[in-house]
Amino acid sequence: MSLDALQDFADRHPRWLVLTGAGCSTAAGIPDYRDADGAWKRSEPMRFQLFVADALARQRYWARSMLGWPTMAQARPTAAHAALAELARAGRVVRLVTQNVDGLHDVAGSPDVVDLHGRIDTVCCLGCGARFPRARLQQELLQRNPGWDALQATTAPDGDADLAQADFARFDVPACRLCGGVLKPDVVFFGESVPRERVAAVREALSAADALLVAGSSLMVYSGYRFVEDAVAAGKPVAVVNRGRTRADAVLTLKVEQEVGEVLSALAARFRAPAPAP
Repeated sequence: MSLDALQDFADRHPRWLVLTGAGCSTAAGIPDYRDADGAWKRSEPMRFQLFVADALARQRYWARSMLGWPTMAQARPTAAHAALAELARAGRVVRLVTQNVDGLHDVAGSPDVVDLHGRIDTVCCLGCGARFPRARLQQELLQRNPGWDALQATTAPDGDADLAQADFARFDVPACRLCGGVLKPDVVFFGESVPRERVAAVREALSAADALLVAGSSLMVYSGYRFVEDAVAAGKPVAVVNRGRTRADAVLTLKVEQEVGEVLSALAARFRAPAPAP
């Protein structure tokens, strides 16, 4: 389908709930999890149950995170993020919900974003619930583990890094300064439930929208796909801008298989108000 078809969709359904995924952030240097067929490119990420139960798993996670964090900290919004912020200013977006944890929609200027899976730039304590910036923990990890930052690792999704043949049992992970509890990134791990209030906020926004627009997601994870089910059940059309197969292909009203930043930028340009005459 062409951009003209997407604009026609937007003309007929002027206010959208927008759901975004990893495809919006790959141009910022943040890898994605899946290939064009929706299959895993790498091993499944950390599961919540393992993180909570296994101290060595937590050491491995934080050692890799220490090496992967700079990619997330230095990432900047892409053309897709900028275009969606512009479409929001034009009154086309009822609300934006993202499956990403990088916070780039906020940086780009999209208002009132629902971070469905949380934010990687925040750390929480599983004991007392305290939250603080991930950048603060990074400094403590570096201080406690001299030399680890010199290890060779490759960037992985969501601030992770692929690090082989390291003695993770030697990695020193701090506890919560307030209660001594276990620290965890403030994100929803696999096997963990999305907070109910976030799901409720998205469903409320969907009820006020004319359509659902999915940008840069294969929808393979049910936490995002559920909103496609909700839209279809409510008789609302669903459009997807994404390269490759999606879980929702059988129920879509429209699919545009082109680079998401290019498509959204062109769509934003079509709705851009003309500059006032001098």
